Amino acid sequence: MYQARHLPQAPARDTVDALPGATVLEFGTPWCGHCQRAQPLIESALQAHADVAHLKVEDGPGQRLGRSFGVKLWPTLVFLREGREVARLVRPQQAQAIEEALAQVL
Repeated sequence: MYQARHLPQAPARDTVDALPGATVLEFGTPWCGHCQRAQPLIESALQAHADVAHLKVEDGPGQRLGRSFGVKLWPTLVFLREGREVARLVRPQQAQAIEEALAQVL
């Protein structure tokens, strides 16, 4: 289910690794232009997948979770199944790419 706002605090890596089912972990910031442009695509793709958790994490210097996933550009979408990465998209430009990555976690 799409989350419009970033989490107030990023979860710990061990918490993410223990997540059940399918999850999209989105790294970015509220002020990032690339992130803002990607939001309609992300929201559209997730609308049909209420069973997929969406965690929107504000990233930046000193943010351990983003570093543990090797995030360098925003937005970065990490697609997890049972806490394990199965796909990744950096700066998605098309809803179809997000749909294809979602298919890998479902």
